[in-house]
Amino acid sequence: MKTQLIALDWGTSSLRAYRLGAAGETLEERSLPLGIMQLDGSEEGFERALDQACGDWQRTSPEAPMIACGMIGSAQGWGEARYVDVPLGAEELGLSLHAIERSYGMPLWVVPGVIQRGDLPDVMRGEETQVFGLLDGDTDHGAPLLIGLPGSHSKWVMADGGKLTQFQTFMTGEVYQALLGHTILGRTAVPSDSFNAAAFERGLRVAQSSEGQAGPLSTIFSSRTLVLTGELSGVAQVDYLSGLLIGHELAAMSAMLQVPPSQPIVLVGNSTLCARYLWALEYCGFESLRFAPEATTAGLWKVAAGAGLVATDTAGESDVSPHARH
Repeated sequence: MKTQLIALDWGTSSLRAYRLGAAGETLEERSLPLGIMQLDGSEEGFERALDQACGDWQRTSPEAPMIACGMIGSAQGWGEARYVDVPLGAEELGLSLHAIERSYGMPLWVVPGVIQRGDLPDVMRGEETQVFGLLDGDTDHGAPLLIGLPGSHSKWVMADGGKLTQFQTFMTGEVYQALLGHTILGRTAVPSDSFNAAAFERGLRVAQSSEGQAGPLSTIFSSRTLVLTGELSGVAQVDYLSGLLIGHELAAMSAMLQVPPSQPIVLVGNSTLCARYLWALEYCGFESLRFAPEATTAGLWKVAAGAGLVATDTAGESDVSPHARH
């Protein structure tokens, strides 16, 4: 089937490429360990990575536009796509695409990141595309929705009326790995492939308790002392610490975004990690929870359509229009 759009999710550690058809459906996909931190930062290095990921698609369909989201548009990427302020919709992203002109072939259109300004500014780059892909398939467009994207830097995004209105970042995943790998807490921890539900829930309980009000800098040391006193095994320590940090994250998120227990919440991302967050959210009293598959390609298609890179005709088929905005 004919390629209508080449979509890229180009992050820090990986490059995922998608060949999309006339209705935005995925015809072919690839994943390579060619994130921006694995490259030398030169234009030639980015070109080689792009060619390795989808050079054959470009040569077969030279008229197909290319669009990318993620850290490829950061200051450390191929070309910096400036941040767009919240609140915003997918249309604003489409109108703010950054073009990377290449020595040959179609330009690479890069989705900008999003910034929330204030005394402590917050940013995201890549997650915004997934949010709009999810919202595009949401049947209840008018209702406020809280979207959680767990990961190294977990994002909690409020959406209302199809727009991204505010968000908050928590470095829970990266801190968890750093604590186990580079502090004394890791000396007593024993890695395991099994999940200790009781230890995880114990961590959640501590984060929600009066002792937890002292904050994670106070409570995380308990993941060591409970092992030293024989109340927790080294194998259980890793899941206790996970529950503790996620519990603190959810307590802070609830307070900062002021969300009630009835707030509809959808989680997007790795299914194993999202399962932990669903468990934790239910433990914390949230009532309307669901999990959704990743929606990056849907978001890239929506932003590309808003930018005029692909256009849907009245028959429901799409025509490529790479210079529609200009």
